Amino acid sequence: MIKSFDEILSKVKSQETKKVAVAVAQDRPVLEAVRDAKENNIADAILVGNKGEIEAIAKEIGMDLNKFEIVHEPDVKKAALKAVELASTGKADMVMKGLVDTANFLRAVLNKEVGLRTGKLMSHVAVFETEKFDRLLFLTDVAFNMYPELKDKVDIINNAATVARAIGIERPKVAAVCAVEVVNPNMPETIDASILAKMSDRGQIKGCVVDGPFALDNALSEEAAAHKKVTGEVAGKADILLLPNIQAGNIMYKTLTYTTDSKNGCLLVGTSAPVVLTSRNDSHETKMYSIALAALVANNMKKGK
Repeated sequence: MIKSFDEILSKVKSQETKKVAVAVAQDRPVLEAVRDAKENNIADAILVGNKGEIEAIAKEIGMDLNKFEIVHEPDVKKAALKAVELASTGKADMVMKGLVDTANFLRAVLNKEVGLRTGKLMSHVAVFETEKFDRLLFLTDVAFNMYPELKDKVDIINNAATVARAIGIERPKVAAVCAVEVVNPNMPETIDASILAKMSDRGQIKGCVVDGPFALDNALSEEAAAHKKVTGEVAGKADILLLPNIQAGNIMYKTLTYTTDSKNGCLLVGTSAPVVLTSRNDSHETKMYSIALAALVANNMKKGK
């Protein structure tokens, strides 16, 4: 089983090279990520945006633009729409957010004519490698769905499991994380977690195993689970952490990012092509890892998995 981003990069290199369309590409960390992805045989790119500004940044970072296709579109909204269109028409395998605010970028992704709608719920998946754990951790949803209802959580689980399987985790373990590991009628999240676990038991959620409620400690640590007498296939061994809402998810994402020696990549799924949706503050390494994740998901989608 893949346990690190180095292994993810190796797997990507062994597959057919994918192409990412970058929306409003005139952004230094984004171009650095695209440059590194190209140099490491992770992905090719089509750069959509202001050509003059792209060329100026490329010169600063030593990026050879002769290796890339550039689509000159100085208008930010039109550039975002064009990048999405390249993915929706199959000219690119995935799309990446550049120097465009998230609202305008997502309007392009959701465009009724050339967008990436599938009729499914879209959700955000963040993948972390940390020194503490011998496995990758998948956090969802930390950036897109604010207060998901039960039916939304089913879709969010399915989306995250799709990413995990693309990496090579055939039957990911999903922990529905709450503040406590027992069902409490005064805490609706624990009720949702118990229902999701029963749905998993009955085969209503396929391709993964779901259990809960879990407190975070007994979802991640076998020792903590044993101490609290929390048992089951997922206890202490969770791959995917289903967070109860965007506040818990976003706080956990930023805590791992800023207080641990970790690597991460993230993307938006539930779309007809993977969407690299990273924060403006994310490093170019995080953006490159996100491109690699998107390439693996795109490859599995092409195979119909």
